[in-house]
Amino acid sequence: MEDRVLVCQDCNEEFVFTAGEQEFYKEKGFDNEPKRCKECRDKKKMSRRGPR
Repeated sequence: MEDRVLVCQDCNEEFVFTAGEQEFYKEKGFDNEPKRCKECRDKKKMSRRGPR
């Protein structure tokens, strides 16, 4: 597997989906590629948790 460049659906920036991450996704049985970069994924997680 090779690293792949994807585009984040939230910020439209390119990010790298590494070969290691692809292996991890495959191992976990995930069929879809990530749609967001790490920063946007983290922001989304924080917004779901709400203020503490």
